[in-house]
Amino acid sequence: MRDNVERWLIHEGLKFEETKNPDNVFQILVKHAGPAGVPVEIFEPKAQQGILVIGSKINMKNNQISRYLGFSEEEKTKFEKKVADYCYTLQAINKNTTEDGKRKIGVYVVLDKEESINQQGLFDAMDRVSEMHEKTARFLLKTF
Repeated sequence: MRDNVERWLIHEGLKFEETKNPDNVFQILVKHAGPAGVPVEIFEPKAQQGILVIGSKINMKNNQISRYLGFSEEEKTKFEKKVADYCYTLQAINKNTTEDGKRKIGVYVVLDKEESINQQGLFDAMDRVSEMHEKTARFLLKTF
């Protein structure tokens, strides 16, 4: 699957780099993808081989991180549910993480049907992820 993804990205003239993640068979970072030109990750999880995950992470702003860190566990849970509910309206799978000391909200699309794992399916998913990234970033600015 990696070879296909790399070939499709090259065919579209997109610059990418391979990143290492022990949980994935392969992971590729496209620095500028979709209409918004956001960084997008493409990977095949070892736990679910045969599917392709396309996602992007929104970095929370420093003032948002400070506010989040001041929350009680109950408030953190409410915030994460609010974000999850919003992402559900976008039909996005979301994941809240902390990386490099930054709080991030990941939005993902999963291609799990063989007929959707093709060049067009990948680029449609990258466009969707790009749009979801921008909408989620705006949601965070407005509501948090």
